[in-house]
Amino acid sequence: MFLQRVVVSLITAAPLIATAPAQAEEANPPVITALQAQGVTFLQEFDAGESARGFAGVAGDQPVAVYVLPDGHAIAGTRLDANGQAVDQQALEALVAKPISDQEWELLESATWVLDGHADAPRVVYTFTDANCPYCHQFWEAARPWVDSGKVQLRHVLVGIIKEDSPAKAAAILGASDPSAALRKNEVNFDQGGITPAQSIPREVAETLQDHQLLMLSLGFRGTPGVVAQGSDGLLQKYNGVPQGDALAKALGPR
Repeated sequence: MFLQRVVVSLITAAPLIATAPAQAEEANPPVITALQAQGVTFLQEFDAGESARGFAGVAGDQPVAVYVLPDGHAIAGTRLDANGQAVDQQALEALVAKPISDQEWELLESATWVLDGHADAPRVVYTFTDANCPYCHQFWEAARPWVDSGKVQLRHVLVGIIKEDSPAKAAAILGASDPSAALRKNEVNFDQGGITPAQSIPREVAETLQDHQLLMLSLGFRGTPGVVAQGSDGLLQKYNGVPQGDALAKALGPR
């Protein structure tokens, strides 16, 4: 249940990485302490010049920059220079966005995912999948050219939330001697009802599905599919629902 404990900490806005403030906690401005009490996690102070103090933080799973002004008030958002260009994005990515992405990717890697495609395919894409979800099936079909060519491996993190028998169908897939083949059977026969649900759900499978649902929520998804890929900068790309058009090509990479 280690994954569940970690995911619960993410949902409750506990620090995603070890907190290492540049200054002692008692030196934090009152507005920072107030925001911490509201669930915003501040990881580190960064140099924002003479006119403000900059703090890199996390709200939910999203990086946020907070600038504390000399009068004690604060502004949260993107600071722009005289030319309208973002000033602190590199600092925010280094201090918050990249560490968050790395940890979330590690959580996905440690989940009980089902491989769809070649294990040596160079691009890895995770997707939260319910065996009864028509949009998950739509994404499965859309991804075939990338998967069948060996360019992408989909890793399905199964959840059971759509219908009453969704957990039992997930159990049938996870409990199969070849989960990948069972997943494919569900998708190939989706219009005919998919895979036959398991007669019972083992406790460990029920715990796995609970872990996966908590992980899905912690990553900001409220339904399926939830698709996660990595950009060239190592930051996560998240898609609520089936990526369309250019978004599909961005998620799956070159065809």
